[in-house]
Amino acid sequence: MFNSVRVRLTLWHVGVVTCVLLILAGATLFLLQSNSLRRIDNSLEDVADAFLATVRAELHDPDSSGHFKDSLTIAIQEHSYRETSFSVFDADGNLILSSNTHPAFLDSELPRFNQLRTQAIADPPARHPFRTMPASGHLYRGYARSFSVEGKNYTLVVLQSMHGEREFLEAVTQTYALLIPLAVLLAGLGGYFLARRSLSPVVAMSSQAGRIGAENLHDRLVVRNTKDELGHLAQSFNQLLDRLDESFEHQRRFVADASHELRTPVAILSGEAEVALSRPDRAPEEYRESLEILRKEAIRLRQIVENLFTLTRADIGQYPLTPTSFYLDELAADSVRNFRALAQAKQITLQCETTPELPIEADESLLRRMFVNLLDNAIKYTPSGGKINVSCSRSDSFYAVCVSDNGPGIPQDLQPRIFERFFRVEKSRPNLEATTGGAGLGLAICRWIAEAHHGRLELIHSDSTGSTFTFFIPAPNSPDSPRSV
Repeated sequence: MFNSVRVRLTLWHVGVVTCVLLILAGATLFLLQSNSLRRIDNSLEDVADAFLATVRAELHDPDSSGHFKDSLTIAIQEHSYRETSFSVFDADGNLILSSNTHPAFLDSELPRFNQLRTQAIADPPARHPFRTMPASGHLYRGYARSFSVEGKNYTLVVLQSMHGEREFLEAVTQTYALLIPLAVLLAGLGGYFLARRSLSPVVAMSSQAGRIGAENLHDRLVVRNTKDELGHLAQSFNQLLDRLDESFEHQRRFVADASHELRTPVAILSGEAEVALSRPDRAPEEYRESLEILRKEAIRLRQIVENLFTLTRADIGQYPLTPTSFYLDELAADSVRNFRALAQAKQITLQCETTPELPIEADESLLRRMFVNLLDNAIKYTPSGGKINVSCSRSDSFYAVCVSDNGPGIPQDLQPRIFERFFRVEKSRPNLEATTGGAGLGLAICRWIAEAHHGRLELIHSDSTGSTFTFFIPAPNSPDSPRSV
């Protein structure tokens, strides 16, 4: 039950509403009671002032008897209010006169009267004691005032019943006791309804997501409102599905291309071996020719497998770099020297123009492999009598390595795909299809090597006059220097 988000949201909503209502009810009752006591206290003070004023007026009235007790009696008669009583005590605590006609009441409550009288005498004049006290089964608010008449000290105690205020507070309390549970119940029902309605898109998205698998990865979640949080969640999930779909598509194409590339050399190896074994009386030259074919195809197969292994380790981040300090211009010149013989065999001019003293800290073996791949591609696609130029220079905080050829170039519509794995452009170059023999992994590996060194590899231009690939790598002391690799 508590595993449901709707139930937890409803309980939180009910708990918050309950706390708010209880705090509001408690604060309201406290304020009502405080205001009621303040109003009663002000009333008691006014009544006491009026009572004493009447007593003094009667004492100084020439038409009255001038007797103190008679003055008290007249004052009590004039101020005979409902649920209000007056009692006057002398300095010794003896009751002189009281408006309450029930002796039992006075006898039972006399100790409390004396406490209130004693407190009034002991307190400073600026503070008049008030006290709430029970009497004959009811609550009264008592007020004591000390006064003097003809040199004698007396104490006036005024009591006012709190029955009306108590009934009002009890009515308010009963109202809250009835309304609060009803409000909590309505809040719970409303909270559950709102939680269910608000989370219904999440339930729908969960059901849709549960039905999406590898066979229907192109399906997407329905977005009801693109501007709220759930809409953003659905859009983020759809974007994740887009990336997964693209990744799966790349993976399927990768597997298909790899299978196709591996199938050809395997078929050649198998066919050539079968041909060699089909005739036991073949000449040694024919066997040597078959073995040479097997050797070349085995080398090609090994190269494809090694490239696939390199890219797979790079994808999962398990190809650690081993940076060392060397000179980039020396590495470029050395790579060009290694390819001069292959270039001369095709009557291709291979030149190297480098700026001296280009120190760098990087993985030398990987950069050498990138040079090998770029030069190998350039020689494959440069016609006989062509020219290849390799240059190294520094531009701002980057080293720029350019490999240019004057081959037939790459068609404009195919240029964005040249760094894809297993992609080759031989179909647009029918004259080169039989001579290249590549698997379409060289440029993909070159781009990964560039990115692994915080650089980039770009096809600067390619047309009928040739192609130029440029590799940019951060130079030492630059913010993106490969020293941080």
